Amino acid sequence: MNTTIHLVTPIPGPKSLALVARRHAATPAGLAHSTGVAIAQAHGALVTDVDGNTLIDMAGGIGMLNVGHTPKAVVAAIRDQAAKLIHSCALVTTYEPYVELCEMLNVAAPGEFAKKTLLANSGSEAVENAVNLARYATARQAVLCFDGAYHGRSQLALSLTSKYGLFKKGFGPFSSEVYRVATPNLYRRPADLSEEAFLDWTIAEFDNALIARVDPSAVAAVIIEPVQGEAGFVPIPQRFLEHLRKRCDEHGMVFIADEVQAGMGRTGKLYSIEHSGVVPDLIVTAKSLGAGMPIAAVTGRAEIMDSAHKGGVGGTYGGCPVACRAAIEALKQIQSPEFQQRANEVGERMRTRLESWKERFPLVGDVRGVGPMRLVEFVRDRGAKTPAPDETLAIIQRAVASGLILIRAGLYSNCIRLLPPIVITDPQLDEALDVLEASIAAQ
Repeated sequence: MNTTIHLVTPIPGPKSLALVARRHAATPAGLAHSTGVAIAQAHGALVTDVDGNTLIDMAGGIGMLNVGHTPKAVVAAIRDQAAKLIHSCALVTTYEPYVELCEMLNVAAPGEFAKKTLLANSGSEAVENAVNLARYATARQAVLCFDGAYHGRSQLALSLTSKYGLFKKGFGPFSSEVYRVATPNLYRRPADLSEEAFLDWTIAEFDNALIARVDPSAVAAVIIEPVQGEAGFVPIPQRFLEHLRKRCDEHGMVFIADEVQAGMGRTGKLYSIEHSGVVPDLIVTAKSLGAGMPIAAVTGRAEIMDSAHKGGVGGTYGGCPVACRAAIEALKQIQSPEFQQRANEVGERMRTRLESWKERFPLVGDVRGVGPMRLVEFVRDRGAKTPAPDETLAIIQRAVASGLILIRAGLYSNCIRLLPPIVITDPQLDEALDVLEASIAAQ
């Protein structure tokens, strides 16, 4: 049988080991890396490491590469723009790519109201801008976030982020006026509660937080990932999102959807919140927006976006024209019917295969996700749902050695997240899932 994976050395190979050793010597210990692979070049869903091995990328830069590595139109746009203007700072001058990208995002974002967009460099930066604008527009300070959330690593974003031991330990004190609420993680609900009863409970807990923890008159914003990423691809039920929208409308709180990982076509729609029909006030995008280039955006209601005083938002590198051109081409591709159809095909192919693992392997406690944003959660006991982080790591190490690039997820680090480029071919996807299945079976 023809295979895409082609290994000429063990993984990691000698050149990878040497480059990783140099990395350790030159960079701080806290800069983690999930594999020992050192990449020389990549295209589509395939990467070639410095030893000449060909691997399949199922991590996608943690959701950064929905349109794949080095897509032709994006590379051409980057080259063209770099020859004309690399940067001049949007705080100083105006240039076409910044304006064009903002116009495209204003049209693309859900909601039948006037919108504006602010460009930034990263998801963390965009989250902070969204919260700052919500605070300015409402003249309030408090922010409600959720268990399991990941919103970034800058000061306010890290304060909003969950998973303390991995992301927050040793970095306090954190920002004040941040209040955390229970997430409707249906898989990890109490055994004696049905899904509907547990959802009722989490909705009641949210309402209780508006009495017991902070008054809604003090809340500037509610921020949520419609599909939580780092927590383990937890889809937030439509009824819960609808309830948040209702409470935000009642109390004048700004509804912020963090679409950094789940957005830009990753779930089969441009934004993951579109599956629910709920319309946020502000929407945050990054990662796959730039097809690998550093760019992020806050898009939302014009009256909120316009609320800050002149000079109150912006930054030196936000909306670099080279990154803007990359994002324009990526967005064109992601919005095409062909791309969206392919995303749904990839998602269904993954769903079917992963569901079979749940039936075959006792170690697989749950498989979930939306579209081609899929995850496997491993447990030592299905009844008790005891996390199996060591087994998860062993499965990943075995799969990486066989030619896959994979990363973990989940509050207990007991999940494998699958974020392949949407442009992956059926044979490549099947081969990748074959390798992962064999790694699970060998555990």
